[in-house]
This record gives sequence, structure tokens and C-alpha cells, in this order.
Amino acid sequence: MAMSLKVIIPPHPLIKHWLSILREKNTPNILYTTGYEQLGKWLTYEALRNWLPYKKEIINTYNGDTDGFFINNNYPIKVYAMMPEGLSLWYGSKEVIPNSTLSLGEIPKSIESNEGVIFYSEQVTSKSTAIETLLKLKGLGVESNRILLITAICTNKGLNEIAKLFPNQVIYTSCIDEEDENTKLLIPGIGNPLLRLSTIFHDKN
Repeated sequence: MAMSLKVIIPPHPLIKHWLSILREKNTPNILYTTGYEQLGKWLTYEALRNWLPYKKEIINTYNGDTDGFFINNNYPIKVYAMMPEGLSLWYGSKEVIPNSTLSLGEIPKSIESNEGVIFYSEQVTSKSTAIETLLKLKGLGVESNRILLITAICTNKGLNEIAKLFPNQVIYTSCIDEEDENTKLLIPGIGNPLLRLSTIFHDKN
């Protein structure tokens, strides 16, 4: 891996389970979509573990006072989801993301200096457009330390491309696959989400 890019593959058994559902070519499309959403949920759960700020307050219980911990809502979150893979990841994750605003398929025009960004990307390969999004976010003044990039699957080639421009980026994913030199297909991969996800928006004729 080039430079100091931080790629985290959580060893959660549910992440391994749902990745296997996506890998199986005979998985029905509706279950494939569920698998994508579940990956989004559990990857986000793991990613937020050390990212969300919280505050300590004294709370009153039925048996006296004790320390309580609450998410600090003064730290708002922008969510950007690429279509359609990022949207499917977000569908599963939204119940574990507090106080967020979703931008779907389009970067917000402005991001406040106190806002964090969760970026749900397509698969990160040598031909993915994740770098373009990161460049746009940087143009808005958002550095890597304020961004969590979450994607279903990556390749070393795709990650190395990101590392050249964003060596401090943190990425959460389910696995790192090989990328075929000629076809650019992932091996073993998860098939083509564009053909299997039920969250694809078709253009009107």
C-alpha cells in the first residue's frame, strides 16, 4: 500500500457474512441488495466508533446519579452517496448515523468548517471516480481528517491511486480484491452491482 493510507477491514462476522452473500453468483437480486445495505450498516457502525464526538453529562437514574455519554449534536454530519452503490450502502447505514444531511449523487455547494463528511463510494478500483469526489471536497475546504470513505470493496490499484493524492484518507471496506490487468474486473469480486441492485434509478425516455 502506498504511503500512509489507512484502510480498515473490520473483522466483524456479519461483514464477512454479507460479503459472502454478495460474492455468491446465485444470490437472488433482492437478497444481493439486502447484502449491500447490511454492509453499509455494519461498516458505518465500525467507522463511527472512534469518529463521533460525544460529551459527558451527569444523568439521574432510579438509583442515584451517574455519568452519561451523549453524541455531541454540535458536530453535524454531511452524507454524500454515489449512485447507485453508495445509495444502497447508505440505506442500510442511516439508522446508525445521527444528525446527518444527505446529498445524493451531487456534492453540496458548501460545507461548514465544523461538519464531518461520510462519503459512500462505489467500489474503489483503478477506474472508479472516488478521487474526483475527494478532489471536489478538498476544493470546498474539507481535508481527509474530516472525511470517512465507506465502500463495499476495494482493489490495491484503486487504493494506491487515492494514496498518491490523499495519503491521510481513512477508508472502511469489507475486503481488498485483486484487479485483472486487462478486464479491470475484481477477482473474486461481487459481480456487477449496476445489474443487480434494486436501488438503481433509470432515466426516463
